[in-house]
Amino acid sequence: MRKTMLPILAMLALTSTAQAADTTGVPVTPAPIVFFDIAGPDAAKLKDFYAKNFGWSLAVNGEIKTGNLDGALRQDPAEKILYIGVPDIDTAMKNVTASGGTLVTPKIPIPSGVFVLFTDPAGNRMGLFQAKTP
Repeated sequence: MRKTMLPILAMLALTSTAQAADTTGVPVTPAPIVFFDIAGPDAAKLKDFYAKNFGWSLAVNGEIKTGNLDGALRQDPAEKILYIGVPDIDTAMKNVTASGGTLVTPKIPIPSGVFVLFTDPAGNRMGLFQAKTP
C-alpha cells in the first residue's frame, strides 16, 4: 500500500467511529444505509451487468443480494436510490425539510416498515426507512 493512502485510511477509520453533532452540539447517531435500488429502461440488461461484473444474485422479481446489503432492480428511468435507516421517520422527515431537503412522497407503508422519498439540497433523490422492528 502506498504511504500516501495511510493518512486517508486513518482519517476514514476515525470518522467512521466518531459521533457527529448537530448545530446545537447534541450528538447525532450515524444512520446506516439499509437498502438500495437501481433503475434503468432495460432491467434484463442491468441484471446481466450486475451479475457478471459483481457476482450479485438477482432474483426474477428484482431482488438483489450483494452479500452485504440487499437491494432491488426496477425498470424505470435510470436512477439509484439509497435508503437510510432511521429510528423515527417523522422526526427524520422534519429534520430533512428543516435543513433544506424536500419530501417527494408521503410515508409509504410496506410489510417490513415505512419509507418516504426525499431530495437533498442538491436534488439527489434518497429514501428514509423505519423498520417495524429494530
